[in-house]
Amino acid sequence: MKRLNSQLQQDGAPLELILLIRTLLAGCKEISFRVSQGALAGVLGSTLSENVQGETQKKLDVISNQILKDILKESGYVKAISSEEEDDVVPCHPDGKYLVSFDPLDGSSNTEINSLIGTIFSIAHAPQWMKPNDPSAFLQPGTQMVAAGYVLYGPSTMLAMTTGRGTHIYTLDKTHGGFLLTHANIQVPAETSEFAINASNQRHWEAPMQNYITDLLAGEEGPRGKDYNMRWVAAMVGDIHRVLCRGGIFMYPFDKRNPAKPGKLRLLYEANPMAFLMEQAGGLASTGECRIMEVMPTEIHQRVPVILGSKQEVETCLSYYD
Repeated sequence: MKRLNSQLQQDGAPLELILLIRTLLAGCKEISFRVSQGALAGVLGSTLSENVQGETQKKLDVISNQILKDILKESGYVKAISSEEEDDVVPCHPDGKYLVSFDPLDGSSNTEINSLIGTIFSIAHAPQWMKPNDPSAFLQPGTQMVAAGYVLYGPSTMLAMTTGRGTHIYTLDKTHGGFLLTHANIQVPAETSEFAINASNQRHWEAPMQNYITDLLAGEEGPRGKDYNMRWVAAMVGDIHRVLCRGGIFMYPFDKRNPAKPGKLRLLYEANPMAFLMEQAGGLASTGECRIMEVMPTEIHQRVPVILGSKQEVETCLSYYD
């Protein structure tokens, strides 16, 4: 099997980007070990703190964030970091060429039930004229990303990543500690009969999404003419991994409860990297109004609605908005 380095070189990734990715993944391997220890290491449960999102932090949220922050700051490749668990940007090296945004432990509430969780990341070039503590450096559309991916901590630890030359999936071989290519240039099936959405929020959705889901649930007797299955992991990494592997549509749509938070998912370190992966695998990714990767961020923790997955199904969903 091909090693990660070989695939990155084949895809034309520059040396410094390869070294940065390897550094980031070294942190993820440490997180994978901590996660696997679970209650044995006393890392489960919540802290007494909230992050900038107003969410109660799990112990593993804090641990994972610190692992990635420390290893990236020491690398010399990174100018600044933005993280779900940090109020502001974290300055690193003044001459670093890259910006890294990440959700250190997506789905961390699943740690209590030993279910799927993961790390999501995106990498972009750092404007060299900006200072490391300037948050405006991160206000770039997703089209400027040079790499993005996630590490899924499940029965096996898997990496899905793109550098703009297709989406590849790697599996961590724990016998030697390296990621090996197990699925090259994956393609999301254009059609699907699976959807993923948090149905408990249905009353808060806009009419187009309400109508779309109603038609899916109507099954063979409805306007879609076939039965659909709903799957929901409650961790974006788990749901997106399923869509990448076998097709489907994932939605966290506009929510009318709080106009200041039109979506739950954060643009820089959740929506954008997943959109990049999905598009490179032949799928689509939209807010319902525009392509996710073309949204111009206004602040580092900006939220957006998310609709992504199998091309034809996403197009059908978006037709309800027309």
